[in-house]
This record gives sequence, C-alpha cells and structure tokens, in this order.
Amino acid sequence: MKRGISYAGLAGAIWGMVLMVPQVLPAFSPWLLSAVRFSLYGVISLLLALPLAGRIRAKLQADDVIMLAVLSLVGNLLYFILLAAAIQLVGIAPASLIVGVLPVTITLLGLKDEGALSLRQLAWPLLMVLAGIVCINIDTFAGSHPATTTVSDRILGVLAALGALASWSWFASRNARYLRQRPCFDSHEWSCLLGMVTGVMGGGLWLAGNWLGLPMVSQAVSQTQWQLFWVAATGCALGGSWLANALWYAAARRLPSTLSGQLIVFETLFALLYGFAWLQRWPRPLELASMLLLLGGVAWAVRRHATPAEEQAMPAWQGG
Repeated sequence: MKRGISYAGLAGAIWGMVLMVPQVLPAFSPWLLSAVRFSLYGVISLLLALPLAGRIRAKLQADDVIMLAVLSLVGNLLYFILLAAAIQLVGIAPASLIVGVLPVTITLLGLKDEGALSLRQLAWPLLMVLAGIVCINIDTFAGSHPATTTVSDRILGVLAALGALASWSWFASRNARYLRQRPCFDSHEWSCLLGMVTGVMGGGLWLAGNWLGLPMVSQAVSQTQWQLFWVAATGCALGGSWLANALWYAAARRLPSTLSGQLIVFETLFALLYGFAWLQRWPRPLELASMLLLLGGVAWAVRRHATPAEEQAMPAWQGG
C-alpha cells in the first residue's frame, strides 16, 4: 500500500505540471496541444516497446486492442482536449476545482470493486474532500474572475471541465478493473501499449484538424513560443503521459479503486501549488484551508483502508 500511495503521489505531481501547459501556452489550441503531445507519446512508447515486442505480442488479444482504443480515446485524447479548453476559457483554478472532484467520482464508481470499503465507511473522508473543494470554489468565484471575452466562454469552459471530469472518472475506474482482469501485463507493458494506440489516434487527430481547417493557433506565434511549445509537448509526452501513466498503473495494481480514487487529489493539489508559484503569491486562507481538508480527507481514507489489514496481521494478544 505504501508503494502504491507513493506512485500515485508522483503521478499527481507530474499531472499537476501538465495542467500548467495550456495556461502557459494560451496561443496554441487544445486540438494542436493534444495532437502533438499524444503523437510524441506514441513514438516514445514505440521505442520503449521494441525490446518487449515478442513478449507483448504473445499476450495481446483482440479484446485488449479494443479496450486500449477506447481507453486512449476517452482517457487521453478526449480528457486532455476538454481540460485544455477549460483551462484556456476559465483559467487553471476553476478548471482544476471541477476536475478536483475526481476523488469523489472515482471512489463512487469503485464502490463495487473487490476490496473496496462501503460508502458509509468513506463518508467522512469524502465529506472532507468535498469541503476542501467547496472552499476553493468560494475563494475563486468570490474574487476576481479569469479574463474571458464573453459569458458563453465561461459556460463552455465549465462544460468542458465537467466533460473532462466525466471522461477521466470513467477511464480511471475502467482501466483499473481491466488491469486486474489481465494481470499478465505489467505496468510498463500496458503503458507502452496504451501509448502506441494513443499515438496513432494523436496522428489522426492532427490530420483531422488539418482536413477540417481548424485553427491551430489563435494569434501570431514567435519562434521562441514555438520552441517552448515543442519542449512542453515533449515533456507532456514523456513525463505526463508515459511516466505518470506507468506510475498510476503501478498504483492501481496495489490499491483498491476507492483508495486510488482518493489519491487522484494529488493532481489538484500540485496544480494549485504550481499555479501559486506561477502567480508568485502565497495561498489565501481559504485556499490553504482547502488544501488541508483535501490532504486530511485522503489521509483519513488511507487510514480506513489500512486498518483492516493491520487488524488482520495483528497477533491475538494485541487485539482489543
């Protein structure tokens, strides 16, 4: 369990950094960011999979390919397009707030999984997480709003964030269950497979965008901005896609869905910390309270999951 929690925390730290990219590069469309990021992810995954090609090919079945395609579409392409759009329309704070409900949605989706605790046992930790999210919302929306051109932009941004929440909630729950059904794949193999399938889809996304004539940049972009774009896209592909996904899959194998769902809160916390560093300010009282509530809720959930195992391992003389 300790290793699983560590892996989930590292994945959250990397994903929090990825959330900064649409904010730092507002001139580049979510479509272009997603297409380039995931195409590079596919290339990296292919290179990493070459030494394992024979072993992976022997295990791979038609059902695996279908599941990989669905997971890639929903959990990678659709999620990142919607999230990047939300960040550019309403700002990183409101977008991360909405996506911050992931600990609750993933936990609820995993209630029927083997090893999961009941909703009654998780009620108080979940309420702490919700209270933390409420605090962030009050602080953000009671203060100055991110600059947007129209009210419709804000509505579209909120809807995009909700869509991202729904897509990754389903992805995290379904992926964890499928990994437990197919234990023959280790975390590295599964990450490479998902990356290769996502890379093909990323290339298709770029071709579709060009064919449809979608605007890839919203304004004139300098050479320096293009260089930053390629550095950020490569970082997202290598760190945010391959490495963070491998860490998350390793965590999913070691933790029940109700606990791994709680630990996705690390993404929100790190995104907020990176945002404060980018804005060069300390968190306000409500922001600090929200982070403490989120961490407290996760720590409580960890304790709830650890208690049964500890009691089972405890000698009889130590009981009671």
